[in-house]
Amino acid sequence: MVAPLATLAVSAAAKLAGRAVGHAAGGVDAAAQREARARKTAQDYESMFLEQSLERMFATTGGEGPLGDSGAGAEVYRSMLVKEYAGSIAKSGGVGIADQIYREIIKLQEGGNAKHV
Repeated sequence: MVAPLATLAVSAAAKLAGRAVGHAAGGVDAAAQREARARKTAQDYESMFLEQSLERMFATTGGEGPLGDSGAGAEVYRSMLVKEYAGSIAKSGGVGIADQIYREIIKLQEGGNAKHV
């Protein structure tokens, strides 16, 4: 189950990176810019993954906690809180998904560049 999820994650992140990076002109600046965009894409993906995971966790808490199920705006505030939690976790080092996705994006870009040369 983990292997297909990892493959899907890498594939999705690579597609996002491909769109974000585009075709940059050669040189050190272009390579550094490409790496920075790949890193950002990987971190964004990890944040999104954590957000989805935390949403499922908080969905099972029911009426407990400061936001509970009471009130019309509880669901809105809960989703905002979950998004902030996920962003904080990802910025503070995350769970390691971003590093793996970053390495795979770089490998795919290097493989793609070798084919077009």
